[in-house]
Amino acid sequence: MSDGVLQVRDLRVYYHTKRGPARAVDGVSFDLAERERFGLVGESGSGKSTTGLAILRLIKPPGRIESGGIQLSGVDLLKLSEDEMRRIRLAQVALVAQGAMNSLNPVMRIREQIVDGWWDHDVAATRGELLDRVGDLLERVGLRRDVANRYPHELSGGMKQRVCIAIAISLHPKIVIADEPTSALDVVVQRQVMDTLRSAQEEIGAAVILIGHDMGLMAQFVDRLGVMYAGKLVEVSRVDEIFDDPLHPYTKLLIECLPSIEEKRELVGIPGLPPSLLGRPQGCPFHPRCPRAMDRCATETPAMREARPRRWVACHLY
Repeated sequence: MSDGVLQVRDLRVYYHTKRGPARAVDGVSFDLAERERFGLVGESGSGKSTTGLAILRLIKPPGRIESGGIQLSGVDLLKLSEDEMRRIRLAQVALVAQGAMNSLNPVMRIREQIVDGWWDHDVAATRGELLDRVGDLLERVGLRRDVANRYPHELSGGMKQRVCIAIAISLHPKIVIADEPTSALDVVVQRQVMDTLRSAQEEIGAAVILIGHDMGLMAQFVDRLGVMYAGKLVEVSRVDEIFDDPLHPYTKLLIECLPSIEEKRELVGIPGLPPSLLGRPQGCPFHPRCPRAMDRCATETPAMREARPRRWVACHLY
């Protein structure tokens, strides 16, 4: 794992309940290089979205960032005041949230929602100049300029998601965190949205963290992939190497869940359920579902190690 624009080290985020802490993110570490597309994939509840929200310091009670470090170009985000962090959001780290309809204000026109971010970051320009920039920004994500005058309910799902991408790139951030940006969209619109995100990222020179559960989508978009399970990273590698030769049994099972266009076969899922974050099993958290579990897997938690050059895995098989 090499240094880059972002370094996450031993990040821990717990949600405190009456039954004890739910360890949503439990010791996650990774780096993000400039212009890199990095994926975080795993089943629901694996800690992907919580990791993204922690980077943005958007964890709300009863959640809390317990420990760890998040360095953005040498600045420790966890040591900034709330006002300093507010200035970082959108300007240096932006979010494309899951569910565009929930992240857009239903009673504000699109132009006002884009301009609002510029005003909040003290962009020096007249209102007329800002409105002209809005049109340019919408064209960059494949929308007509007159979309600026519409309300969110007047747009299709794909158009709303492109507006969210436009807002995210409006201040040319260093990192765009895209949290399942194609959820609830049909496959044709999914492709259009991802093409838009790719073009926008390349144009502004940002890095992207793509969060999702669709291994097929990850294969088409990211350069490097981090596989999460029960709040932990279990494998990090280049995406082509992961698909050619997955190291962790969980990664292998995720890939096997993908339908094949080359052969007709029964669709399969991963047997069992992810563990409760309130009571993770001792040892490797995946061992109750793992087809290759050994005796030591039930008692010893595997450490993340470089099993092969630039290939990291947390498994006793290596």
